[in-house]
Amino acid sequence: MTQHLTLDIANCFADRIGAGHGLGCTDFDAAQDRMSALTDRLAAMDRGGETRWRGLCHDPLRSAHLAAVKRVVADTNAHFESASKGRRCKHLIVLGIGGSALGNIALQAALKEHIHNLTPCTHRTGPRLYVLDNVDPHFVGDHMRHLEIKDPGLAHTAVNVISKSGETAETAAQFMIFRDWLKAHLGESYRKHIIAITDPSRGTMRSIVDAEGYATLPVPDGVGGRFSVLSPVGLFSAAMCGIDIDALLAGAAAMDQRCQSRTLKDNPAAMLAWLLMEFTKRGKGNHVMMPYCNALYSLADWYRQLWAESLGKRLDLGGREVFAGATPIKALGTTDQHSQVQLYREGPNDKVIGFVDLAQWERDVPIPSTLEVDAISYLHGHTLGQLIAAEKRATEYALVESERPNFTITLPRLTAEHVGAFIQLWEVVTAYAGLILNINAYDQPAVETGKVATFGLMGRAGFKEWKQKVERTLESS
Repeated sequence: MTQHLTLDIANCFADRIGAGHGLGCTDFDAAQDRMSALTDRLAAMDRGGETRWRGLCHDPLRSAHLAAVKRVVADTNAHFESASKGRRCKHLIVLGIGGSALGNIALQAALKEHIHNLTPCTHRTGPRLYVLDNVDPHFVGDHMRHLEIKDPGLAHTAVNVISKSGETAETAAQFMIFRDWLKAHLGESYRKHIIAITDPSRGTMRSIVDAEGYATLPVPDGVGGRFSVLSPVGLFSAAMCGIDIDALLAGAAAMDQRCQSRTLKDNPAAMLAWLLMEFTKRGKGNHVMMPYCNALYSLADWYRQLWAESLGKRLDLGGREVFAGATPIKALGTTDQHSQVQLYREGPNDKVIGFVDLAQWERDVPIPSTLEVDAISYLHGHTLGQLIAAEKRATEYALVESERPNFTITLPRLTAEHVGAFIQLWEVVTAYAGLILNINAYDQPAVETGKVATFGLMGRAGFKEWKQKVERTLESS
């Protein structure tokens, strides 16, 4: 990667936003030894297999996953091409929720044209992508009706189900619906239209896959859903749609090397983690991610799960009640200058705003000089790229004027390499933050309560007491 992501944290220090809200140089200097020790600790955890997600962009996992994904992509495309002359996969449906969906959405939004799904096959690389990350019946039903119009016999449609166990209620329900839907249209050949990403050796989905003979890819052991986007979980749909997954992982690997530096100023992940956790300790526990690029907006959704589910913990590693965590918020520049910045400037000073900027646009749109109106003539001769850059800079200034801490991550260009680097950066930031907070960043015990309560309410055997608990709690006077 010839150019690196950059991190500018100058607007977080007292000389910019005042001593009452900014950090001091002595704070930074004092953090050096502690963050170096945490870098060593993370390296030891990596060697011990405790952070297997970190190795997804390095060999041997990197080469193994790339080879497996490319093989299944080739086999999938070959099936559609051989089924009848000129046929191809035109529609790919991803069934998953949380970490099995948000990364897929983020990669597609960042690295494909906004109108990818509207573009005719003759001008589009790969199938249209539909990620069904909810069980809202209107949402799911409308997609099914849409696809039956676009592809009446579903001959051009594939379904990618992502579930490690196969027992997540939302994905299991979706899978049952779409399996029968494909079968009703395609008969027994429906099996060739399903690609399952699941546990390689055990679980309910694995037993279904083995019995029915679907193509499969692994959810790697020891990699939680929110850390899985750089595994086959995110790579398959990306590769099917023409995203350069080699470059994606190369960018992640290059960032990971930077994040191994023991020198705080040279390690962007350690820097961000220290900064955000220090502000959290000082009462600024609302962390806004505000891209100034529509294509990067879905990465803010991905970040929200990563930050919330990893760091929101009641107990620390010693079993003490700490109620740790910070609240991730997404915003979009310039859109939310007109909806949220009023709060960010004049509301409670309890936020850190993280801008995500793009240094170079692949395409720009000039503003014409043909409308001769004095009040807007200052726009003549400029471009939309120049305007959005000015808007971001102006918002940055306005926040500094109001003593609101903010930082900027800049991607040199919108490429797979730089998106991979951004993803790896935040995953390592999260690992550092978990160590600073002394919590387990890799479990999600609070999510489990909702899961088992759902099992009870839906009548799953062995969970009847959960239905009773829900009813007693919510129906008591």
